Amino acid sequence: MAAQFGAAKDVSESGSRLILITIGIMAATLMQTLDTTIVNVALPTIQGNLGASQDQGAWVVTGYIISAVIVIPLTPWLQARFGRRQYYATAIIGFTIASMLCGTASSIGSLIVYRIIQGLFGGGLVATGQASLRDTFPRHLLGASQAVFALGAIVGPSVGPTIGGWLTDNVSWNWVFYINLLPGIFAAIVILTMMRNPTDPKPIPVDAMGLSLLAIGLGSLQYILDEGQRNDWFSDPLIRALGFTSVLGIVAFIVWELWGTKRPIVDLRVFKYRAIAAGSALGFVIGCVLFGATVILPQYVQGVLGFTATLSGELIFVRAAFIALLTPFIARVAGSGRIDTRILLVTGFMLIGVSQIWLGFLTTSQNDFASLVGPAVMAGVGLGLLFVPISIAVLSAIPPEAVPKATAFQALSLQLGGSFGTAGLITLLARRAAFHQTVLASDATPSNIALQQLQQQLHSVTSAVMTLYQQIAVQATVMAYADAQWALGALTFVLLPLVFVLPRRRKGPSAPVHVSME
Repeated sequence: MAAQFGAAKDVSESGSRLILITIGIMAATLMQTLDTTIVNVALPTIQGNLGASQDQGAWVVTGYIISAVIVIPLTPWLQARFGRRQYYATAIIGFTIASMLCGTASSIGSLIVYRIIQGLFGGGLVATGQASLRDTFPRHLLGASQAVFALGAIVGPSVGPTIGGWLTDNVSWNWVFYINLLPGIFAAIVILTMMRNPTDPKPIPVDAMGLSLLAIGLGSLQYILDEGQRNDWFSDPLIRALGFTSVLGIVAFIVWELWGTKRPIVDLRVFKYRAIAAGSALGFVIGCVLFGATVILPQYVQGVLGFTATLSGELIFVRAAFIALLTPFIARVAGSGRIDTRILLVTGFMLIGVSQIWLGFLTTSQNDFASLVGPAVMAGVGLGLLFVPISIAVLSAIPPEAVPKATAFQALSLQLGGSFGTAGLITLLARRAAFHQTVLASDATPSNIALQQLQQQLHSVTSAVMTLYQQIAVQATVMAYADAQWALGALTFVLLPLVFVLPRRRKGPSAPVHVSME
């Protein structure tokens, strides 16, 4: 099996080279992960300044995600074809230039085009960064390498709303893109001058058919997830057509890559490793929880409670702070090999599930910042127990040659999980709000005591009815947010048994890699 990946060289570093390469990789990772959430906060301002509709503004996010999702599974092939160092540096430079172009955009059309280009370069940054850290750190420091990576991969999306809100409120929306300039320049210089390739570039031919089917299948799927709720899902002819295209494209892609070509652009046979298959499934679950919660919580606190964008970001930052504080300790415990990583994962998923259910019970129209801190802290501790143990469990169970493919599938699973989770939660919010509003409004009859009291206070039937309707709408929205939190908590518990699909780690970090294909 290892022959199929090509022999990998030892490119581990030490001393100042290890530190500088690590900082460079972290800078590149943070650029990409911050971008997944930092733009969302600034989007209303961008729409206003560029004279764009809500649908047009949505494409600033949708265009980026579609292009990034298509590139993520291609990163192992791109690394093998051009060399990891060369590809990684090109992706960083391209992402940085595209960020500058986004910041200078004078129309919504040009901004969308620049965001698509940014996604094409940014799609491979996370997976390549994770694989590079794994190979740059000495073998016995696997836990430390994944702890460093987790700080960028998980904390980045969490602090994005904080930074985006502050920049939008105090500077301008353009700076959510300009912020990438200095870390991009630094990371590119470090990668180009210091990083070594684990394998030499090889003139691998392009699997044009596989690339086309992948783009059609994943691109259509991501469009459906991003635009489905806005277009009432499959009642829209375009969504129905793309649904058919997505299924056909993905199935055809799988068949072609497994049996139609000798040189697949995406090696699906890597799923023979049980650790990669299980890690990808768990990555999907984490994506649902991490990105789903990151989307609906700011909507609740800003839309219902009236928090500013900055205050909303600070609430999510509380969660990120506990992830950051806990990650080094978890890396030391999980990397020691003295404890089954699945125990940490089960604990983490349970804490996240409880935190979401707790938040559901707390959800009212009168919450203040302090009342929401407890669930945020618990969620941060739970997330801190997930990412590093999963990475260690997967990367310690496969040969070095399979690492780029494992990290690519983990990154893709995380992104798709976030897209599915966000789409599902937004749909649930809309439908549950409509349901609760219908139920509450059914009691708003002339005999309703509350309506009669309002009529006496306002001395007008019309004003009383309008006031009561506004109260009903707010209450229905609050109840829908509570339902969404409970649903997210329930989903976490339902999917918890997937943890036990992961193979149990049998050796310590300094021992030879245990390759599990069970």
